[in-house]
Amino acid sequence: MFRRLGQFAVRRKKIAVIVFIISILFAGAIGSQVFNRLDSGGYSIASSDSSKVYDYISKTLKESDPVVVVMVDAAADVNDPSVAARAVALEKKMAAEDGVSKTFSYWSAAGAASLKSSDGKAAYILIYGDNEAFSPKSQELGKIFQKKYDGKVDGFTLYAGGFGVIGNAITEKISKDLTLSESISIPLTFILLAFVFGALAASAMPLIVGVSAILGAFFILYLLTLFTDVSIYALNLTTGMGLGLGIDYALLMVNRFREELHHGKSVEDSIVTMMSTAGKTVFYSGLTVLVTLMSLIFFPLPFLKSFGYAGVSVVALAVVGALCGLPPILALIGENIDKGVIRRSAITPKEEGRWADTARFVMRRPVTVTVLSLLVLGILASPLAGAKFSQTDSRTLPASNPAAIATAMQAERFPGQTGNPIEIIVTGGASKSEEVSTYTANLAKVDGIVLVTPARVIGNDLRINAIHSMLPRSPEAQQLIHDVRDLKSPEGTLVGGVAADYTDSQDGIASTLPLAFGWIAISVLILLFLFTGSIILPIKAIILNVLSLAATLGVLTWVFIDGHLQWLVGSFTVTGSLDTSIVILIAVVVFGLSMDYEVFLLSRIREEHDAGKSNIDAVAVGLQRSARIITAAAVLLAVVFASFVLSGVTSIKSMGFGVALAVLLDATIVRGLLVPALMRLFGERNWWAPESLKRFTIKH
Repeated sequence: MFRRLGQFAVRRKKIAVIVFIISILFAGAIGSQVFNRLDSGGYSIASSDSSKVYDYISKTLKESDPVVVVMVDAAADVNDPSVAARAVALEKKMAAEDGVSKTFSYWSAAGAASLKSSDGKAAYILIYGDNEAFSPKSQELGKIFQKKYDGKVDGFTLYAGGFGVIGNAITEKISKDLTLSESISIPLTFILLAFVFGALAASAMPLIVGVSAILGAFFILYLLTLFTDVSIYALNLTTGMGLGLGIDYALLMVNRFREELHHGKSVEDSIVTMMSTAGKTVFYSGLTVLVTLMSLIFFPLPFLKSFGYAGVSVVALAVVGALCGLPPILALIGENIDKGVIRRSAITPKEEGRWADTARFVMRRPVTVTVLSLLVLGILASPLAGAKFSQTDSRTLPASNPAAIATAMQAERFPGQTGNPIEIIVTGGASKSEEVSTYTANLAKVDGIVLVTPARVIGNDLRINAIHSMLPRSPEAQQLIHDVRDLKSPEGTLVGGVAADYTDSQDGIASTLPLAFGWIAISVLILLFLFTGSIILPIKAIILNVLSLAATLGVLTWVFIDGHLQWLVGSFTVTGSLDTSIVILIAVVVFGLSMDYEVFLLSRIREEHDAGKSNIDAVAVGLQRSARIITAAAVLLAVVFASFVLSGVTSIKSMGFGVALAVLLDATIVRGLLVPALMRLFGERNWWAPESLKRFTIKH
């Protein structure tokens, strides 16, 4: 198949290039509209108790969560008649803004105690919209309120917070940070590519594949937004993976094309050989990464599903770009691929060199190298024992951001999370007054609850609000919800609200992890067996990737939970926890990219072994031919993801740092040291498999 595809690319090179360019332009024109269709939510599970409460409140009661929560600091008693008069006028002005369905405040609610600050000098005005709190339209309303009602207004000091404001702030920050990271990473990547390839013509190839994958993925994400919610965070994964895989696959393909040209083959024969060797490797490598990222779709959270959609799309299109777009371009360029020489030593590959010498050195001392490498990875992984996990809230923004300041001020001045109460619905509760009375009394005693409002009768049902003291998306809030749900309660009691929604999503993630990781392990084992014909190598690859991942997460814990290295990664608010979804994303992406490099390396080692070389020589030559590509790809990919460290959004910063660190660890300690050491220790047993299974492996 790959040989025929190479022959077709040579015969129809002009029309293939034209179709490829038109496809990119079309995808870019449509896909560019995706930016205005993304949201910052996606953390809710539709089947959870918290979602049932939300549906009850929104559909039965026709109520919704406030989109904006404005803290009005009067610097005087909020009950003072002059303060109250000005506050009522301010609320009327807010109610008249486009997109506001209603308002509710301390002054319009007859002095509700939960809406007044502890010192009595500030109070809340709650702003409701026509859409869900995390929707793009609600974020637009948040943008309006942050611009017009944050700061000195009508003699008050206002602090605008809430889902709409925070969501808009995160969306705007990510969009600006993405532009900044791309403006740095793309030019720097091109410079590094020119150095790695040694020629300007060749160095442009990865950008062609990468850009085509990114624009194609944007197009697919746009189509998906017509049917489902897609998170704004998916953009960073799309650009990072698109450029990264474009670099990986183009490096492998172009390197093999040049290698065949330098062996005296014609352009056509070089393309065909490139496709039947490197092209096959790219296909299986991409398939391995794709099935790994597909595991994200298993999670019940739309937020993680968004990353699954983005990851699968960009990987598939990177493979398509490398196998269908790149070969006809190389056929047109031909021997001019080496034009614009910058570093001549990078143009001609060698069978012997530093990497072969390193491999032979490692294989002379395999036990020592293995023990020392595992010791280093173990030390890096050790902080993971103290890791805690939570979800994104306003603290993911820079501390100087107005939305973060507003949230911090509200938490400081008010006795609890008034805007984010625990919402409790007791279906049929109106006829269970004695049970409900006992339940609310016990509820008020739960550690962390600061106020329980009297039960409100809704037909035959009851609605109870419980105000708590901790941030709703935190480990403490999760424990609180578990404590509340453990209380003996009337039959038909449902616990909802933001903290419950967070708890349900965390529990949902935990229950899905075995399925997701099982899918990754089984699918990768099968694919690697089909590719290598070995039982040992796939098992060894998974174990090494788990060790590398543990080391990465250990360093993430040390940096983002313990607050180290802010001089390197930039300042951020230390929350004492890692974002659960981002950690899972890092784990899946890193595992996929590690398998990417594993396939690159094992492909070349097996090719040399099948050609008759001994295990030691096959490893040495295979490492020499592929390690330069793997290391270069890892450095370039690290540059792409490391640019995300410039982001002011902590979750994006941690994702960039984590992926960059992981690929560097993988390309050095794992691929450069542990793989050759273990290959030497296992010897010819590396390639063992039962004869009955060998017929299922592919031919190289």
